[in-house]
Parts: sequence; structure tokens; C-alpha cells
Amino acid sequence: MDKVLSRISTAAGALTIGAFTVNSCIYNVDGGERAVMFDTLRGGILPDVRNEGTHFIIPVVQKPIIIDVRTKPREIPSVTGTKDLQMVNIKLRVLWRPVIEKLPQLYRELGTDFDERVLPSIGNEVLKSVVAQYNAEELLSKRAEVSNRIKTELIKRGAHFHLTLDDVAITHLTFGREFMRAIESKQVAFQEAERQQYVVQRAEQERIASVTRAEGEAEAATIITKAMEKTGNAIIEVRRIDAAKEIAQKLAKGRNITYLPGGSSGGGDGSSPGLLLSVDK
Repeated sequence: MDKVLSRISTAAGALTIGAFTVNSCIYNVDGGERAVMFDTLRGGILPDVRNEGTHFIIPVVQKPIIIDVRTKPREIPSVTGTKDLQMVNIKLRVLWRPVIEKLPQLYRELGTDFDERVLPSIGNEVLKSVVAQYNAEELLSKRAEVSNRIKTELIKRGAHFHLTLDDVAITHLTFGREFMRAIESKQVAFQEAERQQYVVQRAEQERIASVTRAEGEAEAATIITKAMEKTGNAIIEVRRIDAAKEIAQKLAKGRNITYLPGGSSGGGDGSSPGLLLSVDK
């Protein structure tokens, strides 16, 4: 019985050692990751890249470094100046990933946190160089053009560090308080100018109407003068009769109007005119 237990314990120890040895000799690379190998006997980082799956290593001699190669977003903020010396606060959203074939060189030169070392510096550099070529107003009116130039320059700079930039976009763009106040003042001045222009146009229309009215009155006076020269006072009598008819019609509609006929004076031939009285009830 003791021999059996001894053999079982020996076998269990051998299995444990074997499992530990096997586990030390293999490693896994998950989806979206790659591995570079550090080999102490062959001078450091090996030039080949391990793909996804299970791989063998020599314990103690070799050490795998797992690197995530999936596309990741990063926001790059920057405060820079425009061509007309206005301060602008701008933010970029960058979708980036490392070049898989260059992972050994990338790890050897920058380590695993290469995005922290590279993206903020090249992002600020490109933003400052591109934004400085535009005025503050052009950044708003030519936003697509500015975004494309920033994207082109960042892709070139990223390729130098073995990084692929899939997308670059401006997500935030604000100006300083002085510029915002200048824009508000400009809008107020523009509205005031439009109002003054309207006032001027209205005055011009009124002037034209007054001139036209005066010309019409002058023409009417000329016609009346010529008619009087031809007919004497006849036209005045016609106007007097028309006015008398109009007055008589208005008085005839009044209920409290009383007419008193005129009478002849005592010894003379003259007669007094009639009177119209307004009698209150």
C-alpha cells in the first residue's frame, strides 16, 4: 500500500512539474493583439511579429511582449494662435493604430506607451502650423479645408513613427472672449448700418413723393391759370356753385338746421341775406 501511494505521489509530482514546464513554454496572443519577442541570447527584440494564437517560447531565455493593435480613439487638445493673432481652443479626435510590421522597431524605440509619447506632440505641432495660416473667420468658413489639411499633415507625421491614422476630425473650436466680443460688436454695427440704410431709402421715397406731389399741384395751378385767362371768372363761379351745392347737401342732412329767409329793409331796395341757424333741442 505504501508503495502504491509513493508511486501516486511521484506521478502527481511529475505531472505537476510537466504541466508547469509546458505552461512556461507556451503563450497565447488574443484577437486584436500581436506579440514581439525579447530573446536574451540573440540580442534583444527579434524582428518577426507573432500573430494571434498559441506559440512556444524558451523559458527564461525568451519573453513575449503583447501589444494591442486595434484602432483606438484619442483626443488631442491645443491652444494656438491664428494668422490675425486671435487665440483659439481646438480639439482633434484621432483614430489610430500601429503598423503591425513595424512593431519590433516601434517597441524598441518607444516602448508600449508609444501613443502617449507621439500623438500629443505631433498633434500640437500640426495644429499650430496649420491654424497659423488662417484668420479666425476663415477657420469657421473653411472648416472642412482646415480639417483636411490637418489630417494630411498628421498622416505624414504619424507614418514617420509607424502609426496609421484612419480618421482625423475637429470636434471642438472656440475663440477667446475678445474675439467673441468683436463678433458681437460687428453684428450690432451691421444691423445698425442696415437700419440706417432703410431710413435713408425711406427718406428718399418720401422726397420723391413730395416732389411728385408738388409737380402735380404746380401743373394743376398752371392749367387753372390758363383756363382763367381764356374764360375770365367763369371757372371761379363754377367752383363757387359746386362748393355751394356741396355745403347745401351737407346742411340738408342735418336735423337741427333752420333757414331764416332774408327780408327787404324799410325804405330801400336792398334786402338782407337769409340765415342758417343751428338750433339745439
